[in-house]
Amino acid sequence: MGIQSIWPAVKSAKELEAAVSLPEPFTNVVLLGGHLGQMRVMVEHAERHGKKVLLHADLVDGLKNDEYAAEYLCQHVKPAGLISTRASVILKAKQNKRIAIQRLFLIDTGALEKSYALLEKTRPDFIEVLPGILPGMIQEVMHRTGIPVIAGGLIRTEEDVRLALEAGASAITTSRRELWKA
Repeated sequence: MGIQSIWPAVKSAKELEAAVSLPEPFTNVVLLGGHLGQMRVMVEHAERHGKKVLLHADLVDGLKNDEYAAEYLCQHVKPAGLISTRASVILKAKQNKRIAIQRLFLIDTGALEKSYALLEKTRPDFIEVLPGILPGMIQEVMHRTGIPVIAGGLIRTEEDVRLALEAGASAITTSRRELWKA
């Protein structure tokens, strides 16, 4: 079995259907929110197809983005992991033994330095760097934190994928189906 370097990112049941039909090594699927009432059904559907759902907690419609929402998602929706920009969500995911992926937006140096301080406290399993088309920043974040990096956002071509992976990204997330290749 190969290592999954591309994690399909989906927003709807139709997109999820395309992602769950992907063969090995595709086991991780990123669910970019949706209606709270549909989340558990979508996670169960993916699991029946041997997929792990990493749910972007900040984008779930019908929930406030806080530690109580994260607790609910972990206990009732039961994804394999949560993705969030919020430290409280990351800490709650870890407490519930879920994969914790902290999203990091590369805005400017000041924001980046604040993020480094936050990452020392949360110690997520992965950091998703956005935009993921900055190879130098992927390397910096990895070296500075010692945490595996996932590249996401604005990845539009196979060249973008190649550059992110060569820079050291463990994986990339993308909603572009044409890039969903092993």
